[in-house]
Amino acid sequence: MSPTTVGTTELPLPCVRRGKVRDVYAVGDDRLLLVASDRVSAFDVVMRELVPYKGAVLTQITAWWLHQFENEIAHHMLSTDADEIVAGIPALRPFVQQLRGRSMLCRRTEVFPIECVVRGYIVGSAWKEYKATGTLAGESLPAGLTESAQFPRPVFSPATKAETGHDENITVAQMREVTGAADAEALESLSRRLYERGRDVAAARGIIIADTKFEFGRAPDGRILLIDEVMTPDSSRFWPADQYAPGRSQPSFDKQPLRDWLDGERKAGRWDGNYPPPTLPDAVVTATSERYLDAFKRITGAPLDTSAL
Repeated sequence: MSPTTVGTTELPLPCVRRGKVRDVYAVGDDRLLLVASDRVSAFDVVMRELVPYKGAVLTQITAWWLHQFENEIAHHMLSTDADEIVAGIPALRPFVQQLRGRSMLCRRTEVFPIECVVRGYIVGSAWKEYKATGTLAGESLPAGLTESAQFPRPVFSPATKAETGHDENITVAQMREVTGAADAEALESLSRRLYERGRDVAAARGIIIADTKFEFGRAPDGRILLIDEVMTPDSSRFWPADQYAPGRSQPSFDKQPLRDWLDGERKAGRWDGNYPPPTLPDAVVTATSERYLDAFKRITGAPLDTSAL
């Protein structure tokens, strides 16, 4: 049976926002329903094609991590069981198949407007800035680092949350101006704990988590909760440990086949990097889907149950 792919959803609930991947709905005043679609973006452009199983991988790998942290870190997840969700929200019953595997009912929080990035290795925007200036968000880093080198100690690297385009790296001092000193300290401490736990779990499975980003919100009772996606292929860089070699870019368990193909289109002058994107070959869509499924299996230790999707 072919999988159900989901692009944009239209549920009978107030839509709070639509991101590049997730549609977010209000459930009363105190809960949200997050629906991870199979949309995929690269170079800040959302593709027209859908990637089978992508939304389910993002939702289920997040749920798996949250269960690992259950007794350590408070989080917003209430349920990822579509039958349980529609039992409590009867208006959603006609949409249960669309929601299956990709929906998460959550506590609603006041979101901190900060991406809490933890970097174990220097790559991406951090490497680009370091190569040019020897800094990250304007602050000096150790001399002599090479691309993909491991930091002596993971670096907490906050960023602003951008609605469109790239997030912007900021200093911890700038973060304090936004959140206040006490919350900045708490968010950094939580982010470091989560990264270190996740890094160790992944390492035992032959995966390096090069970097990852977390989001947090404040619950009505004042607690800081971990929200949104957690250590997924979209929010993290996963590298195969047996292929790691500093001094170059690394293969990764995410949408690398998509990015590589699009990069070829740009270099060939067939795409200028803006919307609309080129039509993706079926082979690229399939390869991208397989990367997401492989990441899920490696991280959790079991394949994604696709039988009901």
